[in-house]
Amino acid sequence: MSAIIFFGVIALLVFFVIGVYNGLVTSRNGYKNAFSQIDVQLQRRYDLIPNLVEAAKGFIAHERQTLEAVIAARGGALGALKVAQANPGDPAAMKQLSGAEGALSGTLARLQATIEAYPDLKANQNVMQLMEELSSTENRIGFARQAYNDGVMSYNNRREVFPNNFIAGLFSFQAAQPLELEDPAARKAVKVQF
Repeated sequence: MSAIIFFGVIALLVFFVIGVYNGLVTSRNGYKNAFSQIDVQLQRRYDLIPNLVEAAKGFIAHERQTLEAVIAARGGALGALKVAQANPGDPAAMKQLSGAEGALSGTLARLQATIEAYPDLKANQNVMQLMEELSSTENRIGFARQAYNDGVMSYNNRREVFPNNFIAGLFSFQAAQPLELEDPAARKAVKVQF
């Protein structure tokens, strides 16, 4: 009789560990899926930028350094995104992506100010459409980032509560890093006014 109770307790313990493990895996996959939504929107943003620069190039040729800064910041952000794609939630990768996105947002704000200074450029249909798409994409990025950060918080909470923290440590579930913008000025979405 005592052997049945012993094996029953062992079986319950095994099922408990399996349940916690599966919950941690599910939470981790949830925030990774949310990151893939950020990835899609960032890629859309990166694809719009060269088109915007090309459309603006004819009007503001003497503003070459602004255009080059935008392209360079785009390249840096694209590289940081590739690193983050390899391991979403990794603190170093998220910090690198956050910094690169902050730099890109800053150069896009300078480009926006430059476009505002040229009425012909500001009135150009291609530029207006690209700026509208870019603004819409910025909003989508914000929503995707919020979903990712919520997923990271849920995962981190699940892995840190007792007794899950023992199982998370046993199976090497690492803390995930939310995606936060480092530059407070970059926290604002790019405003497009025509």
